Amino acid sequence: MLNSGLGFLTSGLDFFRFSVPIFLFSILIYRSVTGKFKNGDQKLLILGVLWVPGSIPLLFPFPAQISKTYGPVFTIYLGSLRVVVLCGYETVKAALVDQADAFGGRAEHPLTERTSKGHGLFFSNGETWSQLRRFSLSTLRNFGMGKRSIEERIQEEAQCLLEEFRKTKGSPFDPTFFLRRSVSNIVCFVVFGERFDYDDAEFQTLLRLLNENARRVDTFWVQLYGLFPHLMKHLPGPHNKLFENFEEQKRYVAEMVQKHEATLEPASPKDYIDAFLIRMQQEKGNPRTIFHQENLLVSALDLFFAGTETISNSLKYGLLIFLKYPCVTRTMQEELDRVVGRDRVPSMEDRMRMPYTDAVIQEIQRFIDITPVGVPHSVTQDTHFRGFTIPKGTTVFPVLGSVLHDPTQFQEPENFDPGNFLDESGGFKKNVAFMPFSAGKRACPGEGLARMELFLFFTTLLQTFTLSSPANQELDVTPEYSGFGKVPRQYQLCLLPR
Repeated sequence: MLNSGLGFLTSGLDFFRFSVPIFLFSILIYRSVTGKFKNGDQKLLILGVLWVPGSIPLLFPFPAQISKTYGPVFTIYLGSLRVVVLCGYETVKAALVDQADAFGGRAEHPLTERTSKGHGLFFSNGETWSQLRRFSLSTLRNFGMGKRSIEERIQEEAQCLLEEFRKTKGSPFDPTFFLRRSVSNIVCFVVFGERFDYDDAEFQTLLRLLNENARRVDTFWVQLYGLFPHLMKHLPGPHNKLFENFEEQKRYVAEMVQKHEATLEPASPKDYIDAFLIRMQQEKGNPRTIFHQENLLVSALDLFFAGTETISNSLKYGLLIFLKYPCVTRTMQEELDRVVGRDRVPSMEDRMRMPYTDAVIQEIQRFIDITPVGVPHSVTQDTHFRGFTIPKGTTVFPVLGSVLHDPTQFQEPENFDPGNFLDESGGFKKNVAFMPFSAGKRACPGEGLARMELFLFFTTLLQTFTLSSPANQELDVTPEYSGFGKVPRQYQLCLLPR
């Protein structure tokens, strides 16, 4: 009886958590009224929507439908926050690329205001962001991004992953943590200068904290914090665990920084932390320097998070798609056997001779649409755009999902089809609307590394194993929402040697 009561209570809380935002959204969308921006004489749609982090996944299955009625630029209100929404390839490109400076700001949010506090690579603005981005891009290139050295590191890590997969001996298993550990070790090599054993306790703790916070963003209590930050920051509750986890992650990185300080050789930096510490020494006498401890800790965590969660989820989603579409998998393996064979590991040089594999990997990224909204932007100045005047500081959602599923750029965009990236002769065909890494000045700085990882991990796994699904397992490729992004549904995978 007690278990039944607890189950009913849990179900009730889950219903409340998801149905209340949907209910409020449904009511308020019908109470939409017209409005206009300052100095603008054209009208935009204004919707009243509950502003909580979890409401974004609830809202953004619908921008395409809304834009059909109100056009590709419209306004919503998330609580008291006014947000400009941009839909479709042409509109998003016009903002992020053609007016990159104006749309290059990062929007503020109660969660990041308490965690990053304006520091780091992803949630900073102005001169802090500008200098950190230039430094990070240069440093990542220096430590191998897009070069043979990092390619070899990925190949080595892929072999370690194969060894772990072989231990499953064809039994069904969940690949989530296997993939997360391997992918994380790539960014650890760049940021921390070392890889970690898969059984390392501290490494597992860091990954656990990362995963917990990625999923904690859309819990009911954190939603309340997003709605009432000035009240909730003074109250006890589960929402505080998110901030505790973030501080624990910072402590972990701070310990790594201390170790680096003890072994630092300014003439030969070995990783991102070393390079940052050297820059800190160089600017020690500058009272306005942005190269200080807090920016180092948060930037390292930014790179660690982006280099772990997005790529590991993309790999996991890709394996699910391989199970769902075995004819696609067989065609990729036939191309692999023809170009690479079984006697050597795949390399990036092979990519140019593997158009079908290249097309499949890009179609996976397009189809799964991992970050449908991207990270919210803001305008850095009063901006004229498509007949509207957008006041400085206004939050902007360039909906990447509307670009990756734009029917003017992709045939049947809701279906998985590698033909979106193949020409009539079977060669690889670029598509300008392929923007999974966003575009413009806020595009992901690790795009080159991510592309390399996806190609090498996918091809190495398909070269080695035959993939199968346990009997009676339903393969559902529609996503689940977690925080501000999409994740694949849980599934089991069986791997047998080819």
